[in-house]
Amino acid sequence: MHKPVHEPAREPARDPAPGPTPAPARTLAFVESPVQLLNVLEWAYATGVGEQPRPTGPPRPPLACGVPTPLACGVPRQPGPRDQDADAAGPGSSPVRPEPSGLQVVVLAPHDPMSRGQLRRMAELARDQGHEVRWEEARGGPTAPVATVGGLAGALRRAHRIVIGDPFSRYVQLLLTITRARELVVVDDGTATMEFVAQLGRGESLVRWHRRGSRGARDLIFAPVSASARRMLTPNDRRSVEVFTSMPVEPPPGVDVRANDFAWTRAAFGPPRLTGGTDLVGTSLVETGVVDPERYLGAVAALARAHGATRYFAHRRESTEKLRRIADAVGLEVVRPELPLEIVARRGPVGRTVLSFPSTVVHTLPLALAGTGITVAVCDIDPVWLTEHASPRAEGFLAEVTDTARDVRRLPASPLTAP
Repeated sequence: MHKPVHEPAREPARDPAPGPTPAPARTLAFVESPVQLLNVLEWAYATGVGEQPRPTGPPRPPLACGVPTPLACGVPRQPGPRDQDADAAGPGSSPVRPEPSGLQVVVLAPHDPMSRGQLRRMAELARDQGHEVRWEEARGGPTAPVATVGGLAGALRRAHRIVIGDPFSRYVQLLLTITRARELVVVDDGTATMEFVAQLGRGESLVRWHRRGSRGARDLIFAPVSASARRMLTPNDRRSVEVFTSMPVEPPPGVDVRANDFAWTRAAFGPPRLTGGTDLVGTSLVETGVVDPERYLGAVAALARAHGATRYFAHRRESTEKLRRIADAVGLEVVRPELPLEIVARRGPVGRTVLSFPSTVVHTLPLALAGTGITVAVCDIDPVWLTEHASPRAEGFLAEVTDTARDVRRLPASPLTAP
């Protein structure tokens, strides 16, 4: 009997409207993925942006549905009556709106439906913390970039602080050329943060680790903008630069590092109920052209057999065809999370053991699940799994991701590659 692939919920016809325009935000954040938005919320919590009241004491137990709290059941609310009239709030919604925090989060919406769905849910969590969310269809057609940049120019010039989730993004690099902010903050975009800090320290062009060295015409045309963004991300006597990260990094001179220990996630969700079984976390290394798909499927099957895994938490960028093969051929129940895995695992239910290949979660899950008794294990990537199109940097980078992970169990790749 085949295991089901849990498909994401169908998107509503329209994206969330930004609502009434509040006073100009002194802090402007740009995100393009759910994980980036999660880490903006973690940064705001760690730095006290908006001075929202913080939970005290141990994390709360799971809440029953219908309890009047902004995070009831850990599921974000949808826009409802309380946005216009607190007295008319329906069941399960908070009777009190949080005070505006002075942080505006700009979502530069991607095309991917899974990412869009998770971003909507994260946007509601952000609103429930008092942050304004502005949804931009930044990729909605040939004229969308011009309209997006033009519409944001005034806010960029007024903002005292800019927070970005992806310094490699061409969109973000273009926006950075407009701002006059005296404070720049880079929040985690997963393992890419490690490469960003290393490249910044070496004075290199900002290039994603999985891309090969050859540069196309678009790269050459965009090179002056990229160079300007790199200069903006280099601190001087007029501008400070901070990196907010859970990754092990060695910052270049002048760059401040603030540790991300997922305090907001731990305070707002869980502790989780443990299933006693084993869960496997998926990766998009096949989709980015780094790992051969057949090798990957063989490794997933071997890990599932060896450790008794029953569920596979899909990465938001994994292809539907690959996930169907994992469900049909391997027999795993494929789950497509509606929120970033750090929140999903913290809410539970989750296995007592969580297996992963080298990725962001081998650094973040031990922090988000601290004190729960859950073991996070990482399986090395055998070099023979890499495709001929993988960048020369891929093997060393993936090994570095595993080698620097703390509080995880190491699983060798060699037993999975027997001839």
